[in-house]
Amino acid sequence: MKINEERSRNSCILIMIIKQNHHIETVLQQYKSYLKSDFHTYKNHVYRVLNIAYLLDVLPENIDKYAIAGVFHDVGIWTHSFDYLEPSIELAQEYLVKIGKEEWIEEMSLMIDNHHKISRYSKKFSQTVETFRKADWIDVSMGILLFGFERSNFKMIKKAFPTVGFHRFLIKQVFKYFLKHPFNPLPMFKR
Repeated sequence: MKINEERSRNSCILIMIIKQNHHIETVLQQYKSYLKSDFHTYKNHVYRVLNIAYLLDVLPENIDKYAIAGVFHDVGIWTHSFDYLEPSIELAQEYLVKIGKEEWIEEMSLMIDNHHKISRYSKKFSQTVETFRKADWIDVSMGILLFGFERSNFKMIKKAFPTVGFHRFLIKQVFKYFLKHPFNPLPMFKR
């Protein structure tokens, strides 16, 4: 794992930004043919979510969980369709079996399944599931939703991993899916 230190211009706060993670790099290479021109767009989103989660959660042992959930949480968009939660969960489960982390399957499945939950998650594995949910919402909302996260930290993470059309991609996918499924345009959202 490669970590760089970044300083906010307006403060003396030093944050660590994770620039490279083995799980993210390995898995993304496996899905490069699916991601095609969206490869860097998705990769940067995954690293932004990982870094936000890393700063929200003080337990360093959860970094690999956030990296694995991050790399799989939306990948079903490219391998399946915009109704992607179940395919993404299945791909994550296969990977966890492959790397001998079967004990993470339930937790990782909940992290992916609830990452677009609109309200707070407070059931089993609430620390990692809620942290991951917040991290994804912070990035998807472009920092409009912060859940107490420092805006300056979000800006530094975005500078390290630019959005490169990620939000434009999401809007396009929502529109395409809406045309096919007007009564269920956002199947990934949960209350």
